[in-house]
This record gives sequence, C-alpha cells and structure tokens, in this order.
Amino acid sequence: MTEIDNSIDKPRRGILLRLLAGLLFAGMVVMIKAVSEKVPLGEIVFFRSAFAMIPLVIFLYLRREFPHGLRTKRPWSHVLRSGFGAAAMFTSFATIARLPVAEATVIGYLSPVLTAVAGVVLLGERATVYRIGGIALGLAGVMILVWPELGVGELDTRRFTGLILGVITAILTSLALSMTRSLARTTESPGAIAFYFALCSGLAGLATLPGGWIMPSADTLLLLVLAGLFGGFAHIAMTLAFRYAEASRLAAFEYVAIIWAVLTDLVIFSLPLAPAFLLALPLVLAGAAFAAMERSTQKPAGSK
Repeated sequence: MTEIDNSIDKPRRGILLRLLAGLLFAGMVVMIKAVSEKVPLGEIVFFRSAFAMIPLVIFLYLRREFPHGLRTKRPWSHVLRSGFGAAAMFTSFATIARLPVAEATVIGYLSPVLTAVAGVVLLGERATVYRIGGIALGLAGVMILVWPELGVGELDTRRFTGLILGVITAILTSLALSMTRSLARTTESPGAIAFYFALCSGLAGLATLPGGWIMPSADTLLLLVLAGLFGGFAHIAMTLAFRYAEASRLAAFEYVAIIWAVLTDLVIFSLPLAPAFLLALPLVLAGAAFAAMERSTQKPAGSK
C-alpha cells in the first residue's frame, strides 16, 4: 500500500484535524472582529491573505509541490474561482464587523446548501429532495434572523446590512466552492487552488491602499498577522483532515464551529444571544444536515 492509502484508514486523525481547523478559524475570526472597528476592510483582507501564504508555501514546499505544483492549464478558471473567494472574504469580514460571531457563523451554514444549487445550475448535477429540503430549512432559519429587523418601526441599519452581507457571503462562497470542485475534477491540485486564492485576495486587498489605510499600532499589527497565520494553518489542517477521513464522515463536525462562535460572543465580546438566533439556529443546522444526508444515504457504486 502507498502512504496515501494507509492515511485513509485514520479517520480519528482526520476528525481531530477538522476540529483543529475549526478552532483555528474561530481564532482568526476573533482577531478580525477585534480590529474591525479600527482597520479598513481592504487592509484586513490584505494581512489575512498575505500572512496566510507563509504557512501555505511552507506546507507546499514540504510536500514537494512548490513551485512546480502551481503550474496550471486553467488560469482563467483560477481567476474566476479566486475572484469569487476574494469577494466572499470582503463581505464575510464586513459581516463579522456588523454581527455577533454566532449569527455570522449560522448564516455561513447556508453556503454548503447553496453549493448544491450551484452544482445543479453550473455543473449539471442532479436536483434532489435533500438539496431542496436543505435550501428550504436554511432559508427559513435566515428569514427568522432577518424578520425582527423588518418588523420594527426603526430599522437597525447596521445589523440589517450585516445580515444581507452574510447571505451574499454564503452565495459567493458557494460559487467559489463550485469552481473549486470543477478545478479539482481536472489536473489542478488543492495546493495550487489555495495558493492562487490567497494571492488574488491579497492583491484585491492591496488595491484598496489608495482608499486610505492606517498605520496600525503594535497590538493591532499583531492581531492582523495572527489572523493571517491562523487562517493559513486552518486551511492546512482542513486539507489534511480530508486526506485522512472521508468528507461525509467529517460533515457532522462542521457544526462544532457554532460552539466556538457562541463562546466567542459570550466570553470574549460579552454579546448576548438574540432570541431570533436561538430560533434560527436549529433550522439552519437542520438544513445543512439534511443536505449532507444525501451523501451518506447513497449506495456505493456497484452495490445492489
């Protein structure tokens, strides 16, 4: 057996790496929210992307995939995928600045459901009852979050904008994931996809420099650098997790992220949980879980 074949038989290691990735992503979000009131959005995107490339390049070098592994036969597909991803990063960070972390995280669970829709529309995949049901439940949960803002006399513009940006982030992320799936079906390596995404996002953030960046203090600079490093290491942990365990086996552990998000709001930022969030949470999670059930209920190829 090859080394990769042996690694597939280590699901516990894959699960631990998936949990580690979620914790690292949560740490990244804490850093971003902590600086979001002081640092321009484009500057945050630049630091997050630029410093994420450090662990990513080291990882690719250790796997002997740098720089030759970055060769591509589909450069414009990488540009499109990276463009969707970079736009999602901008809207995601803008969402985090306006909403509690837990609410931003819950809206993010729309992404895998919408990815199923994008797969049908863009990649010619089948529309199934699991995908349709997941979409319905997920959208119902998001509507519960949005409805209190529409039902009051004076609209909380900042919060409502955050909710809309969160939905836009989920749409953009689903498009980026669909493009990732399309690239991965060919000769494009996961390392190349991640590298070009980080590069494109960093350049997009740098393009906002004429709009007015700030000179960060030492503490703020540290938070910006840590956001990038946490994001880079989280991506590596996620990549390795899928090497050791099947995606369907790891799907349930996606939801552990909501625990870190709730603790972040309660412990670090002292933000209470809104009643609408408590109602929306089970619906959005049920939608994501229902969509994920399709993979686990399908029969393996060749079975009777």
